[in-house]
Amino acid sequence: MKLNKAQDVNTAEVAALGLVGGWLTARATGVRGLGGVVLAAAGGWAGRTWLVKSGPTVAGILGATYLGAFGVSHALAKKIGAWPAVLTVTAATCTACHYLCDAKE
Repeated sequence: MKLNKAQDVNTAEVAALGLVGGWLTARATGVRGLGGVVLAAAGGWAGRTWLVKSGPTVAGILGATYLGAFGVSHALAKKIGAWPAVLTVTAATCTACHYLCDAKE
């Protein structure tokens, strides 16, 4: 298996895959750790591109945003429900990915 060059990856899509895909995996399997594996794999994949395309500062900001979205989604789910919470934090994270990294092409 060969990954695309880091410069060619759209990180907004990868972040969405990690946040939504991780949640769906955990929900569908009942194994939260498996959802965490999906979240971590996508975060690592996106992080590689954030670092190459935008440098360590932006990579750190986007990494913190990605992990923070995961944490915030849990608290937000208690107020608005699981699906709306996951979609809200995913939209915010993907927007940040687009403007801080992906739009630099």
